[in-house]
Amino acid sequence: MEKEQVKNEIKKLHRSMDYVSNFLNNEKISEKDLQNFFRIYQQLGFAWEFLGLQCHHWEGYKKAKNNNEVCKICGKVKGVDDSYYLFPKESPKKLGTKLKPNSKKTFENKREAKILSDTINFHGASVNVEVHNSYKSTLTGHRINIAADRIVQLKERGIECYIDQHLINITVTKEAGKKVYGGFPWEIRRKDLKNFPVIFDFDENHRFMGLTILR
Repeated sequence: MEKEQVKNEIKKLHRSMDYVSNFLNNEKISEKDLQNFFRIYQQLGFAWEFLGLQCHHWEGYKKAKNNNEVCKICGKVKGVDDSYYLFPKESPKKLGTKLKPNSKKTFENKREAKILSDTINFHGASVNVEVHNSYKSTLTGHRINIAADRIVQLKERGIECYIDQHLINITVTKEAGKKVYGGFPWEIRRKDLKNFPVIFDFDENHRFMGLTILR
């Protein structure tokens, strides 16, 4: 919705809410009617929230009670997260902002260090984003510090792609043998390389540019 349409719809909505509130403040109204008007007011509140999701706060904010700043159009309090997200059907979708570790402190545990941990199932593909500051852990049986990181994990058709600030890991889910090993290409015996359906991309200076895995 465009700015003027959002403004007009919110103004009409506020008039409807003011009209209903007159009945809520009427002491002579029956209990049954009071409950009906209360439900109507709640439904109008949901409509207000829906319209607020379409407001881009074009005209900025103004001071309100308790030193809060509210949008001049939709009334949303600045800095308060929405309970819902609204996505356009046809155009590109945007959800959240790109968060990164924001403290040099090492926290006592992962829960205190967590900044974000969110997952979305998007058209059948699962995407998880986790961001945390450094924290103490006994994961290996010894007390260690886990480095601050931003981790993105994509799952699609049995394949997992794991990206953090230092590594890119791709796991092709297959039935493995009793042990799983890791190694650089030059550490693999030449006769065994035929079992690795990987094409390396490189430039004229033989610098690594990417890879393709054949399924």
